[in-house]
Amino acid sequence: MVEKIHSTLRDSSVARWTALILLASTMFVAYMFIDVLAPLSTMLETSLKWTPDTFGAVAGSEYFLNVFAFFLIFAGIILDRIGVRKAALVSGSLMVIGASIKLYGISDYFNAGGFGYDFFNSFWTGFPASAKVASVGFAIFGCGVEMAGVTVSKGIVKWFAGKELALAMGLEMAIARLGVFAVFRLSPYLAEKGGISLSVGVGTLLLLIGLLTFSVYFFFDKKLDSQTDALRTGNESSSEEEFRISDLKAIFTSKTFMVVAGLCVLFYSAIFPFQKFATGMLESRLGMTTSEASGLFSYFPIGAMILTPLLGWFIDNKGKAATMLMLGSLLVIVCHLIFALTPEENFTFAVALGAIIVLGVSFSLVPASLWPSVPKLVENKVLGSAYSIIFWIQNIGLMLTPVLIGWALKRSNPGIAEQIASGEAVKYNYTVPMLIFAGFGVAALLLAFYLKALDKKKGFGLELPNIVKKDLDATSNPG
Repeated sequence: MVEKIHSTLRDSSVARWTALILLASTMFVAYMFIDVLAPLSTMLETSLKWTPDTFGAVAGSEYFLNVFAFFLIFAGIILDRIGVRKAALVSGSLMVIGASIKLYGISDYFNAGGFGYDFFNSFWTGFPASAKVASVGFAIFGCGVEMAGVTVSKGIVKWFAGKELALAMGLEMAIARLGVFAVFRLSPYLAEKGGISLSVGVGTLLLLIGLLTFSVYFFFDKKLDSQTDALRTGNESSSEEEFRISDLKAIFTSKTFMVVAGLCVLFYSAIFPFQKFATGMLESRLGMTTSEASGLFSYFPIGAMILTPLLGWFIDNKGKAATMLMLGSLLVIVCHLIFALTPEENFTFAVALGAIIVLGVSFSLVPASLWPSVPKLVENKVLGSAYSIIFWIQNIGLMLTPVLIGWALKRSNPGIAEQIASGEAVKYNYTVPMLIFAGFGVAALLLAFYLKALDKKKGFGLELPNIVKKDLDATSNPG
């Protein structure tokens, strides 16, 4: 029986890592599109007259349908019902559709009075028509990218459970972070050459390629399932129970799981929304051009790219995930306090770069330890739903935080709306927004301490290695 169990694709290192590359490459282009407008806030002010609160609202729209339409909850249930490969195609298609609508909303054709312009300009006139259409597209894209994130997470568990799980998740995250680095370098360059539409257009084209990559993964996943089903024949003890909606109760009533979800939303609210405003903050504080500020911030994901796989390897072999969550939360506080409290005369390029590096290290520690820990808290049959619930709770913070930061930036800088309308250059004071981000980090740190105490009391194994012994691995059969 052991020989049969070891005859599936997941026991081939080549097939296993090829599947990871196929999944991660799509997330690479997805992360590029998420932040395609992030380095262009100043250009959006001049070309489309977007104020900071408009920019923040568009950024937050990515999560609107996931939160208020509960799409992510349904996405997790759909994933557990139809499996990884079909969910990957659905999520990839949604990303392409949403990106195309966003591209149309910021295009010169639409803003010159193209199809639909008069309608979108006829209501809520304080919010530009371009921003309305971009928000609709970004909301649809958000459904796709968050569903893809859940799908990829479960797909990696499917291929790497009992093996190099944290390393695989770390490498996937590193490849995705490379997309952040790429877009902060590429987007301003493309915008300078051909306008904002060119940046968004290239991002949309890359998403179409990502959908094709998911299509190739489809056949890998189908082959693995057929092999697993064949091995289960006549071996009832290894078959997995079918998912039921009632199984979700165990997730929502788990105190430890909800602490993890809370820590996740607080930590990521201090990271992803900050990316939207980082270029503008560096422009204002250092007197840089958009390209220079975007280039400086592009170093942020480099630390995550390098360290996350290494930390994943460490967690696989040594453990200490709960401890790393505490350290990562502490570092995010340090970074934002540097941006908030360093006096103008002392805030230099080196100080900014140092803070960005600290943030990159933090962004390695928390994701590398957080996501591989989830399978230790729930059964595999509800793993997709568990990830989707965490993502849903996370999306609430990611939707509201950019709106909050845009509002705080506007309120703490009186008169900027008039300056933008008149075409004047605006230099912002970012102290209040940075203190808000630091506050999220403080709350995350408190939850990280509490999580470690819960793990010590209940023995979930968050501090233990992920790789199991070979004799145990021989009997594993994840779905």
